[in-house]
Amino acid sequence: MVTTIIRRAYSRFATSVLDIPPRLLAFLFLLLFLFLPITRPSSRILLILISTQIMAIFAVSWDLLVGRSGQFSLGHSLFFGVGAYASALLSKQFFELPLWATIPLSMIICALVALFVGILCRRMRGSYLALVTLALPLILTVAFISLPATIAGGENGISGLPLFFPREFFIERGFNWKEALYQQYLAQYYLTLLVMFVSCYILYRIAYSKTGIILVSILDDEVASKASGINTTKYKLMAFVISGLFAGLAGSLYAHSKISEGTVGPAGTLALTVSFMPVMMTVLGGIGTIYGPILGAYIITILGEYLRVIGEWRLLIYITIVILFIVKWPTGIARYATEKFEDLQEERELEEREKKKKEKK
Repeated sequence: MVTTIIRRAYSRFATSVLDIPPRLLAFLFLLLFLFLPITRPSSRILLILISTQIMAIFAVSWDLLVGRSGQFSLGHSLFFGVGAYASALLSKQFFELPLWATIPLSMIICALVALFVGILCRRMRGSYLALVTLALPLILTVAFISLPATIAGGENGISGLPLFFPREFFIERGFNWKEALYQQYLAQYYLTLLVMFVSCYILYRIAYSKTGIILVSILDDEVASKASGINTTKYKLMAFVISGLFAGLAGSLYAHSKISEGTVGPAGTLALTVSFMPVMMTVLGGIGTIYGPILGAYIITILGEYLRVIGEWRLLIYITIVILFIVKWPTGIARYATEKFEDLQEERELEEREKKKKEKK
């Protein structure tokens, strides 16, 4: 009985994960980062990985919008910044709500903002859409700086936000000051890893569902999709809302993590560099794949952090390496890797067929 259950479970796992290259790649990544803390990495490495996992959610949300529906946004930091500021305002400035309440509320606010932006830009395409979305976070930056400091904090932003798993939580449980700090990093690492995995899984399921297929048809030929009876405006707005929702989640996580140190300002959430990060991550990992931006986020974030020691040459070397990666793998590193897995799978199937033919003879 037990053997039969194990065999069925393994058979389902093999058919749903092991035989599908993108899922196999995701499963291997999850195992690697799930057991990484066993090696007891330094606090700096954990901090880099926390940042990477937040940016991965941000990049995958951009990939759903651009890689599936073809709505090229260059101002995705708008939703990241709105998520961060909404969570900060709800938890510190106005209502002093707990974190478990501020994060879902900030996601809903981001979804409403994304709906407004989608309606505003519903007739725009290509470079016009890119330019309009690029301008929106700049407008919001000016608005936040112009507001009284008691509301949005001006250029310095809002500080003193509550963090996930505060250090005092671990000190009360018997850890010394240094060990409590490490446990805080570790707890935030696992939290962001869990949220990243669940968020990316949901977005992956959406991308490969009936809705995702319709979005791809709009990307390929919007006129033909309209002629087929598809309400293209509805689905494009849906892509904006879902993308904005998860970008807002990334912003909320950033606001209450050790990366921001409890401070949210326009420079760290609404800057143009924040908008360009998901673009680079997605192009490097593989646009339109959902799993590609995750790999791109790990490569770009980790590479950027470890190049800081170089000093003033860091940016030049960083850009050169990214360009070389893109030239080497124009379809994306993750897509290249999954294609290699598929080739190996085809070779294995051919070998099995040959063996069966020989056995029959």
